Amino acid sequence: MNIHPIDITIIVIYLVGIVLLGLYLSKQANKNLQTYFLGGNKIKWYYLGLSNASGMFDISGTMWTVAILFIYGLKSVWLPWLWPVWNQVFIFVYLAIWLRRSDALTGAEWITFRFGDGKGAKLSHIIIVIFAVISVLGFIAYFFEGIGKYCTAILPYDLSFSIANWEISSERAYALLICGLTTLYTVKGGMYSVVATEVLQFVIMTISCLIIGFIAYHSISVEQINAAIPPGWENLGFNWKLDLDWTSTALPIVNDKIAEDGFTLFGALFMMMLFKGIFASIAGPVPSYDMQRVLSARKPSEAAKMSFTTIWVMNIPRYLMIAGFTCLALVFLMPELNADGAAVDFEKILPLSINRFVPVGVKGLLLAGFLAAFMGTFSAFINAAPAYLVNDLYKKYINPSASNKRLVRMSMWSSILLVVIGLIFGFNASSLNKLTLWITSALYGGYVAANVLKWIWWRFNGYGYFAGMLFGLIASTIKLFVFPDIVDIYVFPIILAFAVTGCLLGTYLFPLDNLDEIKKFYKKTKPWGFWGPIKREVIKEDPEWTPNQDLPRDAFNIIVGIIWQLAQTLIPIYLMIRKNYHLLIWVMILIMTTYLLKRYWWDRLDEVDEGYN
Repeated sequence: MNIHPIDITIIVIYLVGIVLLGLYLSKQANKNLQTYFLGGNKIKWYYLGLSNASGMFDISGTMWTVAILFIYGLKSVWLPWLWPVWNQVFIFVYLAIWLRRSDALTGAEWITFRFGDGKGAKLSHIIIVIFAVISVLGFIAYFFEGIGKYCTAILPYDLSFSIANWEISSERAYALLICGLTTLYTVKGGMYSVVATEVLQFVIMTISCLIIGFIAYHSISVEQINAAIPPGWENLGFNWKLDLDWTSTALPIVNDKIAEDGFTLFGALFMMMLFKGIFASIAGPVPSYDMQRVLSARKPSEAAKMSFTTIWVMNIPRYLMIAGFTCLALVFLMPELNADGAAVDFEKILPLSINRFVPVGVKGLLLAGFLAAFMGTFSAFINAAPAYLVNDLYKKYINPSASNKRLVRMSMWSSILLVVIGLIFGFNASSLNKLTLWITSALYGGYVAANVLKWIWWRFNGYGYFAGMLFGLIASTIKLFVFPDIVDIYVFPIILAFAVTGCLLGTYLFPLDNLDEIKKFYKKTKPWGFWGPIKREVIKEDPEWTPNQDLPRDAFNIIVGIIWQLAQTLIPIYLMIRKNYHLLIWVMILIMTTYLLKRYWWDRLDEVDEGYN
C-alpha cells in the first residue's frame, strides 16, 4: 500500500497515545479485583455503552461483513444472525437486568449465585470457567487472523523475520506487534483502561465511518453499481435457494465462493439461523466482554440502558462505512480481484478499498480508527477471561486469603498467558469465515442448552448444568476435528440435542439439594419461566413479593427490537445504493419501532430497580 508519511504519523501518534492513556489509568484499576475487572461498578452506563459499541467495531468482523455484503448483496444482512446479532436485543430487553441483579464479578460467580455451593454447583462453576477460557482463546485467534491480514494490506513495511528455522511472515509479525501493544495497556489498566480507550476509539471510528460514507456516496453512481452486480443482489428477500448467479458479471468466480461457504440453500440456512438464534439469545451472553460490561453497570436499569446504547450508536455509522467500501469495490476493484483468479481473498476487500479510495490524512485517521477498533475488542476479551482464572479458580479453590495486590498481579500474568496461548492458535487459523462459523455455530451451540434452562426451569440443578455444558463442548470439539468440512450451522441441532441429553441426565440422576439457594436466586432475579413450585414457596414466605409477569411485554419488545436493529442495518445500505423508496420505508419503520421501545421498554426501566440494594 502507498501510505503517506502524514498517515504514518497519525497512526504512530495514536498507538503511543492509547498505550499511554491505558497506563495512566492503571493506578485506579489496581485496588482490587472489583476495580480491575468491573471498574468498581462506578462507570456510567453511556460510557459502558460506547465502550461496548467500540468493541463490536472489530476489524475481523468488519472485513467479514464487507466480504459477505460484496458476495451476497442485501441478503448478507441475514448472515450475522449466525451469532445471532440480535442477541443484543434480548440482553437489553431483560437479560441485562436479570444478570446485574446478581452483583456477581464474573459469569462463573453468577453460576454459584444460581446453583449454590454444593458439589453440582462446583462442577458447573468449573465447566463455565473452562468454556470462558476456550471461547476467549478462540476469539484471540480470530482477532489475530484478522489484524494480520489487515495490516499487511494497508502498511507498506515488510516485517517478516525468522527465528532459527521458524519463518514469521509479515502478516504474523504485524499481528504480534499490535496484540502485544494492546496487551500491555490492558494488563496494566484493567476495565478502566478498556472503557476509556474504547470511548476514544469509538469517536475516532464514527468520524471515519461518516467520512467514508461521504466519499463513497459522491464517488459512484447508481448506474455504476447496477452494472457491477448480478440480478437479485439488491433484493432483501430470498427463496429456498439463494439464486444469486455471478456468471454474467466481471467476477464469475464469486459463484465458487458461494458454493464453498455452503449457503446455496439459503432458505434452510435462514431457518437454522432463526432456530439457533432464539435458543442462543435466551441463553444470554457468553462469559466474555459483553457479560463484563453488564456486570460493570451501577444498577440493573443502567445495565439495560448500556446494552441498548451499544446498538443505537453503532449500527448506522458502521454499516454506512461497510456499504461504502463494498460499493467502491464493486465499481472499481473488479479487475484487481479477478486478476487473483482462484486465489482471490474476499476478506481483503476492505483493506484494498482503503488503499485505493481514501485520501491522505483521512487514511491515517481511518487506519488508526480500525486499529482502535481491533485493540478495543481485543482488550475487552483479555480483560474478561483472567477474571475467571483468578477470581473463580485461584481465589475460590487455591488461595482464598490472597491479598488484593496478589490477586491483581495474578490477573495480569493470567492475561499474558491467555494471549500467548491464543496467539499460538492464531498461527494455525486459516480463514476468518471458518473461525466465525465454528465459534458462532459449533462452540456456542454447546453452550445454549444449559444456559437456556438455567433461566427458565426450577428443577434444573448444578449437575444438569455441568453435564449439559460438558456434552456440548464434547460435541462441538468432535465437529471441529472430525467433521471440519460440514458447515457448522447445519450441525447445530445435533450439538443442541447432545447437550440437552446431558442436561436431562444430570438433572434427573441427582436430587435438587439446594432449595434455599434457588429460592434466593428466584426472589432476587425475578425471572419468568417454569418456576411454579419455587414461586409458591417464595410467596408463602413473603406474601408481599410479586413474581415477574412481564413475559408478554418482553416478547413484544424483543420482536420490535429485532426489527429496530434490522432497520439500522438496512438504512445505510439502501442510502448507498440509492434505493430511495426502500430507504424511506425503513426510516419510517425505525421511527415507529423507536417510539414503541421508548413507550413500552425505556419508560418502564425505573421499575426494575425496585427492591434492588
